Amino acid sequence: MPKVLVVIAQEGYQDTELAGTVRGLSNAGFTTVIASKNAGLCRGKLGGTQQATLAMHDVSIQDYDRIVFIGGPGAGAYASDPDALHLAQEAQRANMPIGAICIAPTILAKAHVLEGKRATVWDSGGEQIAILERYGAKYTGEAVTVDGSIVTANGPDAAEEFGKSIASKSL
Repeated sequence: MPKVLVVIAQEGYQDTELAGTVRGLSNAGFTTVIASKNAGLCRGKLGGTQQATLAMHDVSIQDYDRIVFIGGPGAGAYASDPDALHLAQEAQRANMPIGAICIAPTILAKAHVLEGKRATVWDSGGEQIAILERYGAKYTGEAVTVDGSIVTANGPDAAEEFGKSIASKSL
């Protein structure tokens, strides 16, 4: 069974995005493994909790078929986190499908994964769009954007479609 690494913030991941993305992946036959800055309890923006079984620095990217970064207010810090940036870069080098939803596409942008790619992002006053464009992405404004092996989405309402789109990428 194919396996997806789902990266969430330790504090402030977006609960609805996690649930919808995992549902979309699970319905397509994927197993998901949760990672965060540290292994252990993670708290969602909406009050949910989730156990991260892995710390990002302990991930071996070759153990997974895809990687997904979930958004929420806590995910913004991952755009400057060396472990998160390294995971995105390693996945790209492995030609692995990569996904990011909400604010998380800024992680891919700052990891230089979105250079020359079409992408979408949740935006607050133009700040996130500016980050994508500064790092070479073309902002689409779509709910879900697929460009090659990269899938980005703009927020909770797009989560299940985002999960299905990640699942549909060929191995």
